This record gives sequence, C-alpha cells and structure tokens, in this order.
Amino acid sequence: MRFGLTKWSPSAVDRMDPFEEMRSMQDRLNQLFGESETGGGWMDIDTFRPLADIKEKENNIIVTTDLPGIDKKDVNIDIKGNRLWISANTQRESEEEKEGYLMKERSFKRFARSFSLPASVTEQGSTAKMEDGVLTITLPKAEEEEKHRIMIE
Repeated sequence: MRFGLTKWSPSAVDRMDPFEEMRSMQDRLNQLFGESETGGGWMDIDTFRPLADIKEKENNIIVTTDLPGIDKKDVNIDIKGNRLWISANTQRESEEEKEGYLMKERSFKRFARSFSLPASVTEQGSTAKMEDGVLTITLPKAEEEEKHRIMIE
C-alpha cells in the first residue's frame, strides 16, 4: 500500500482549483482554433457578475454595484418584498476598414444578479443613479405590518 498525497486526499483537495480544468480546456480549444486569450474568439459573449455592496442606512437600504461599459438604458431593476433583481443586456457593433477589407465585430454582454435584502423594501420613493459605471440604488424600507394576536375561544 502506498502512502502520501493522492488526488483525493483532504490536503490535496484543499489546494485544488475547481476551475483549472475548465481553463485548461479553454486553452486547448484556443490553440486548436488558433486564437489567443486576448479575445477575437469565434463567439464573443461575456457574462458579468460584479460584486455589490449592500448597506442599511437609517430607513433605507443602499445597493451599489459596478457596471462598467453598460448604458443605464440597458439596465433593469425589479423588487418584490425583500428581493432585488438587477439585469442588463447590451450589444455593440463595430466596423473597421483596413487595406481593402471590411471587418465587422459584434459583442453581447449580459449581467444578471439577485439579492435577498435584510428587510422588505417598497418601490415608492426608490431611486437609482448611474454615474461613471457605478449603479447606486436607494430603497426605502417597507413599513412593518402590525402583528395581531388572535384569541382562542
């Protein structure tokens, strides 16, 4: 019997990067199709999942997230109860003419994120601002419903 680290021993698993195999496969496909990591792939679709900051301040919940390169007209914000959904789809097309040939490129970027908020919020009085690629959403907390006790006869 052989002792030591195996592929499945706990200390080997702790150091294992679960995405390494996917990166390796992508590198092999890029080599097969003659493409580099810098882009120019035959399918240029990016999905963003940027980080967000959520904080409670007085009677509001403030959500801030970075959406670089996305226009505010492409962003959708939905709320229900204590759940917030932010999504965006944007499509860009560029055209370049070089030495007798025309090169057209299209890219599609999408972003979707949902959050459970620390309290129920209301749409009335909510604001959203997009400045320099940073989306800031201010959501007023909903009035808590009064609890009613029911007496047993």
